[in-house]
Amino acid sequence: MECNHKDQIKDVKPKTPEGCEECLKEGVKWVELRKCLTCGHIGCCDSSEGKHSTKHFKKTSHPIIESYGSDKIWRWCFIDNDYVK
Repeated sequence: MECNHKDQIKDVKPKTPEGCEECLKEGVKWVELRKCLTCGHIGCCDSSEGKHSTKHFKKTSHPIIESYGSDKIWRWCFIDNDYVK
């Protein structure tokens, strides 16, 4: 299935390039980071305690994230529950 939400991908700069926005405020560590491709929010992955990337999606409905700070670049659509090709 092809993702129909690619039109919401924007050329965004990370809001907090140093790490997860919420984890930085809370003073907690994260496992991996994700960048929202609609607004540039940096959130932690679901393996992290805060799961802030998923929480950001639930709050905003911004559908597509990209791996951030990793050599492996991939994109994920929360709505389609699949990788974006």
